[in-house]
Amino acid sequence: MRVFVTGATGFIGTEFVRRLASTPHEVRCLARPQSRVSAIEALGATIVRGDVTDPASIARGVEGCDWVVHLANVYEFWLADRAAFDRVNIEGTRHVMEAALAAGVSKAVHVSSVVAYGDATGTVTERTAFGPRAHGDYGRTKRAAEQVALDYFTTHRLPVVVIAPGAVLGAGDPKATGRYVADLVRGRVPAQLWPDAPFPFVHVGDVAEAILLALEKDGNAGEKYLVVGETSSFGALNRMAAEIAGVKPPRFTMPGPLAMAGARAATAVSTVTGTPPLLGMAIEMFRMMRHGLAVDGSKAARELGLVYTPLRTAIEDEIRALGLSAASGANASAH
Repeated sequence: MRVFVTGATGFIGTEFVRRLASTPHEVRCLARPQSRVSAIEALGATIVRGDVTDPASIARGVEGCDWVVHLANVYEFWLADRAAFDRVNIEGTRHVMEAALAAGVSKAVHVSSVVAYGDATGTVTERTAFGPRAHGDYGRTKRAAEQVALDYFTTHRLPVVVIAPGAVLGAGDPKATGRYVADLVRGRVPAQLWPDAPFPFVHVGDVAEAILLALEKDGNAGEKYLVVGETSSFGALNRMAAEIAGVKPPRFTMPGPLAMAGARAATAVSTVTGTPPLLGMAIEMFRMMRHGLAVDGSKAARELGLVYTPLRTAIEDEIRALGLSAASGANASAH
């Protein structure tokens, strides 16, 4: 099959192209003019320059393809240009689904996020309704984008499948989770935040595998799969990462009201200055952490045959990629 991929230069996208490279499938990737593509070109990908906000470039890329995988999105909890969330996450999804429909592809996988569930309560499954409140522009637009993709299935019979990962871990993660682990093991996290709050985690390789399995499975149009290897807690993540790196976790836990007050202040300053919040203290990210989320990813294992990687392995891969190990971390903490 010939697969068209958006967001292929991102964290999950690069891993997915790497996974495709071990199969007979051909891959064609949409990449913005400024994106570095050497890594995915080395894996055999054909590059189409364009953007999900440009329908003509998507149409060029999809032409002649059998499957579409839509990964491109704005994944941040604060941006000076707030309109970018709607422009890329919602309208970009609409453009990709419209191009897939016009090209007559046999499967389109839309990659969403468990963040779309917002303040849902209890253990989330594929049957759980979204919570009343989404966490910020990212959560709001990922929720809307997922609905756009599924509307193309219900209204136009486009064979759409939704994959919704938890917080993705693994080597080379440049986003919020990866930055947090890096700061933690390098001693840049002064205090723990909501250590008992549950949160869902998954290895990046498992997400790539789930996308491929969903593409290759027959008869699953309209299905959604939550891809979560383990619901843990921020405190457990802190202890595990510190143990692996050979450093001590933060001794103190910041009271929730103080953390929220700091995030409100930092976000307010950012609104005025147009620069990201100090120490990444975006108010919407803190609201997400405070609420937490427990997710059941067993449907993907049961129906797709996905075998999850242990959370510890995901953290080990992430820390190893930072050039840290138990020995190096211990040595660094001794100076």
